[in-house]
Amino acid sequence: MSARANAGGAGSVGGVGGVGGVGGVGGGSGSSSGVGSGAGVAASERLRQLAAAGASVSVDTNVPCRRYFRSGLEMVRMANVYLEEGNLENAYILYIKYMTLFIEKIRKHPEYASVPSEMKSMNQTKLKEIMPKAEKLKALLMEQYSKEFKKSLEEQKIKLKEAEERAKKQRKQEEQDERLAESLQADELRKFGNRDSDNSTTPLWTNVMPPNMQDVLYPDDFATEPNRAPPGHFDPTPPIISRQSKPKMPDTVPSAPYSGSLLGGGLRTIIVPSGLMDTFLKLSASNTKSNVETCGILAGKLERDQLLLTHMIVPKQTGTADSCTTKSEEEIFHYQDQHNLITLGWIHTHPTQTAFLSSVDLHTQCSYQLMMPEAIAIVCAPKYNETGYFGLTPHYGMSFIANCRQTGFHPHPNDPPLFKDVSHIKLDGQTKLEVIDLRR
Repeated sequence: MSARANAGGAGSVGGVGGVGGVGGVGGGSGSSSGVGSGAGVAASERLRQLAAAGASVSVDTNVPCRRYFRSGLEMVRMANVYLEEGNLENAYILYIKYMTLFIEKIRKHPEYASVPSEMKSMNQTKLKEIMPKAEKLKALLMEQYSKEFKKSLEEQKIKLKEAEERAKKQRKQEEQDERLAESLQADELRKFGNRDSDNSTTPLWTNVMPPNMQDVLYPDDFATEPNRAPPGHFDPTPPIISRQSKPKMPDTVPSAPYSGSLLGGGLRTIIVPSGLMDTFLKLSASNTKSNVETCGILAGKLERDQLLLTHMIVPKQTGTADSCTTKSEEEIFHYQDQHNLITLGWIHTHPTQTAFLSSVDLHTQCSYQLMMPEAIAIVCAPKYNETGYFGLTPHYGMSFIANCRQTGFHPHPNDPPLFKDVSHIKLDGQTKLEVIDLRR
């Protein structure tokens, strides 16, 4: 049902966390409201918005300090990919996040003093590598934004001039129409003046036909029913509108799609190999027969602003009917570092139960989503032939679980829901999956 709490934090699978891609480390849902970026905004203001997005990093003291150091490495990997692909904005935001986290925020963590010196030394090396990159990116973005702003001002001038020309033409047309109307009116007055001077004594109304009296409706003071209109008669009765009726709202409101920029919020799509679940069920079959859970780490890479799930790492572990605890975490870290992998979530079985997230599973998922808002939890329930793709609800679920201090299995409220089926994944039969079984 879940992974037991261990050195990685409450309810975490091996303590392996991802990295805050959109919302940043501790960024929650990854949304960014009130951002007005674009070519029509001054270059300095656009840079300020990027810096503000990068600085929006919070450190949760309940998350192990080492987790942030691990996630920081993955943050740099994503930033480097964005830089290689030419997405300068996203690269700059992530570099600023990394610098903000490790220059300003992480030192306030109560466990900072216990972080191994090797980790701190590696972190300082990364900072020295990143800082000149960020400065160079800032200069490139300032140049790019200045050109775009200048072009925007020129386009606005052209549009303003075109609008003035259209208004001028419209005024000219209106003047012509007014003169034409005056001319026609004068002609009509001359015609009527000639008719008045005619000596004819025939009244104009003699050619008017009297109305058909049979079509006239008379009120009936003794009628039991209202008067009915004759055939062909138009009855301008207004339609009856009920003030009690309301427009029907959609049952669900879809989450905002990823805008293509870390400024715009939304979640990036995770491409999941369609054969992942069958592969995992096969390698966990012996445990499932013994009613023992199996768990694995989902990792991959960033490519063209999508997260590709390319690796499933099955660590050394022990399990029971409702729990799974990983061992030898350094093996996982070492493999991910060697292959520049980003943690995208986790997967585990429910041998005898349905697919859902237990109370401990919720805490495990929270530790992943705090680092990477897109992180997913896949639950395979072979007995019921179910597979669930879950995530905590971005506001209520994340906030509630992050502030819950209970450990082990414990009750949580169900309304509002704490987790949901995720919508930012896409199953793909073409994506290859590499399985690394560290239990062997």
